[in-house]
Amino acid sequence: MQPGKGRKRKSFKQKLALKSSLAKETISEFLGTYIMIVLGCGSVAQAVLSRGLFGGIITINVGFAMAVVMAIYVTGGVSGGHINPAVSFAMCLFGRMKWFKFPFYVGAQFLGAFAGAATLFGIYHDGLMAFAGGKLLIVGENATAHIFATYPAPYLSLTNAFADQVVATMFLLMIVFAIFDSRNLGVPKGLEPVVIGLLIIVISSSLGLNSGCAMNPARDLSPRLFTALAGWGFEVFTAGNNFWWIPVVGPLVGAVIGGLIYVLVIEIHHRDPDPDFETDQAEDKPEKYELSVIM
Repeated sequence: MQPGKGRKRKSFKQKLALKSSLAKETISEFLGTYIMIVLGCGSVAQAVLSRGLFGGIITINVGFAMAVVMAIYVTGGVSGGHINPAVSFAMCLFGRMKWFKFPFYVGAQFLGAFAGAATLFGIYHDGLMAFAGGKLLIVGENATAHIFATYPAPYLSLTNAFADQVVATMFLLMIVFAIFDSRNLGVPKGLEPVVIGLLIIVISSSLGLNSGCAMNPARDLSPRLFTALAGWGFEVFTAGNNFWWIPVVGPLVGAVIGGLIYVLVIEIHHRDPDPDFETDQAEDKPEKYELSVIM
């Protein structure tokens, strides 16, 4: 028998399949963040460029939330569907993900957001050029920079803006921890992304007035950098009294506070399961997939 004759040939699909789990998770986070930006910021673009004819605050809030839902459905089973450096930071900090994965996740999220902004710019290029006579403006009634990144209301101070982002992201992470806590009420398996979408709708509907409720460093910084390079200029970083760093640092602080509140106030007080009934309970109620699983 000739060597290798009895060996089964790998299919094209098997040859393409990644072997490294880290590589799979990294690509997953890139794709998820890309989806979120194209569809989420796309809902803003449609409302702005149509001057409200094809959308408004309701379609933006719902559209962006549903973009997050779809992104998590695509990537949640592979990487957890973080699509947000603040979420990944909290997961590492509270022992739900290993730290060595953090730079890969965050790098993929920032790159995915940048690619998403570039794609959206390409899709709406003609609309952007027609909107203000070929000018790409950051402020004023014909401004379009806010399609891609968030900007503060004229009355907002930097201190208030920072508190805004901390509190909004605090609620985001606190409730995300609750959604994926199998010892709390929980959510039926497979519906977790939908509940996260509802969470984003309520946060953006209640805490979005000040600065658009970014809650995500990648969602804001990467598209802002893209606009700086694509024609709006680097004034996108100085607008709003150098507001740009607020949606980057604020969510990281808020994520830590939100996770800490949930762990200290709720999670550590769960009763340990009765060892006599632990086996029976495990059979009756299978453990649902958790975003917070050690990966």
